[in-house]
Amino acid sequence: MDNQSRVKNTIRNIFFGYLGTLITSLLGFVSRKLFILKLSDTLLGVNGFYTGILSTLSLAELGIGTALNFSLYKPIAEGNTEEIKSYMALYKKAYRIIALVVAVIGVMLIPFLRLMASGASSVSDRDLICYYLIFLFNSATSYLVAYKYSLVNAEQKTYIQTNIITITKMISVTMQIVVLFLTSSFYAYLLTDLFIGTVQKIFVSKYLGKMYPYLEEKDVKPLTKKQKDEVKGKTSALLWLKIGDTARLQTDSVIITTFIGVLTTGVVDNFNMVINTVSSFVNTIFNSALPGFGNLIATESRNKQYEMFKVYRFFAVWIYGFSAVGFYILLSPLIQILYGQKWSMGANIMVWIIIEYYLKGERIVVNNFKTAAGKFEQDKYLAMIQGIVNLVISIVLAIKIGLAGVYIGTVVSGVIANFVRPVIIYRECFGQKSLLYFLDSVKYHVVLILTLFLSAYLSKLTLPRVNLINFLITGIMITVVYNGIFLVSFGKCKEFGYLYSIFTKRIRKK
Repeated sequence: MDNQSRVKNTIRNIFFGYLGTLITSLLGFVSRKLFILKLSDTLLGVNGFYTGILSTLSLAELGIGTALNFSLYKPIAEGNTEEIKSYMALYKKAYRIIALVVAVIGVMLIPFLRLMASGASSVSDRDLICYYLIFLFNSATSYLVAYKYSLVNAEQKTYIQTNIITITKMISVTMQIVVLFLTSSFYAYLLTDLFIGTVQKIFVSKYLGKMYPYLEEKDVKPLTKKQKDEVKGKTSALLWLKIGDTARLQTDSVIITTFIGVLTTGVVDNFNMVINTVSSFVNTIFNSALPGFGNLIATESRNKQYEMFKVYRFFAVWIYGFSAVGFYILLSPLIQILYGQKWSMGANIMVWIIIEYYLKGERIVVNNFKTAAGKFEQDKYLAMIQGIVNLVISIVLAIKIGLAGVYIGTVVSGVIANFVRPVIIYRECFGQKSLLYFLDSVKYHVVLILTLFLSAYLSKLTLPRVNLINFLITGIMITVVYNGIFLVSFGKCKEFGYLYSIFTKRIRKK
């Protein structure tokens, strides 16, 4: 696949990703507002708590999907259907086992739900268990069809998965809004999502089965010992990564609910919804490019890979920095406008949330390229170390200083990877000294910090009190100041020139 085709597929994935995120986000905010009006604050916390538990149970996936996705890049680039069938057969078997493991472990957690759900005394034991079982069913059954998406994504057709999820989400959330409005029942709310989600899984299985009919063929050659060993080796390395990432990224809501209270989980969940919505827009760009990187690495030289990585990294710093500055100034006012003053959080907590958001954005660049290159073994214990650091710091500080302590643990554990993984990528993939990466970091961060201080100072003038007009004026001010300074600082660099050339080519075609 040539560079033009990679760019074309990436742009298509981004377009449909944005469209899907916009539609589902707008419906999501309406649904959340109605949830707060119709149901209790405790149930909002329970909803966030169970989402956290099931995210933690995704540990059972063990990185198998990532390892197998990497294995698909080469046979897809070569058009080797028989080899694709062999990998997909292994994938199918593995994910059926994963679904069973998630279900079994999930059921084993039931006796401990009351102990973990601190502050949920208004919810009966029966309801606490029944709500949880609905969440668990949705999560476990999702693995039964997830493996088919891997082929779509490896072919750079992420937009197919995006469109299916968007349509399903539109129907599900719309129906949940209607059900909440008519019944004010959490059971009806959850069962609506369960029913529509089940229909979607059946449709996906049949639709992708028709799209790739050879996946239904019975004459599948087993993988060679070398191929199995490669998948096994990468999965083994990813096991540690998965355990560590789960301990670091998926446990916050569980820690908050257990050591602080379920009501605080509800407050945090509102902020996470806004952050995750913006993250979805931003991440769509970078995740859409991931399959293209897999193809790039399979077909292009190291120098070409390095050039594309620098463009990718520059764009990430620009976009994540822009959204981080916006969050720092506007996130609390937005929550007040959407849900009211009682759902806001202190500035000392917000700072840590925004730092983690930005550092995660920096990591996504390195992590995605590392994944596309299949470099899993080199830092297989790093994520485990991060997970332990996060759990220890977060739990200890949650007990001592409250909510801010949970996010301090997340930031401290995350920043380890911001220093270690660039070293691996530059050495293993590019044959370059990682000092070049960190010198670029200094340059980018100096501009970012100066922009943040200037925007924060000007916001005192544009946002003297919280209302929609002042909010919009401040948003415009941040957009002009941040992007203006970034253009002045980096408008002549090669990375910007490459992005500008792609943009102008697309405009001319239209």
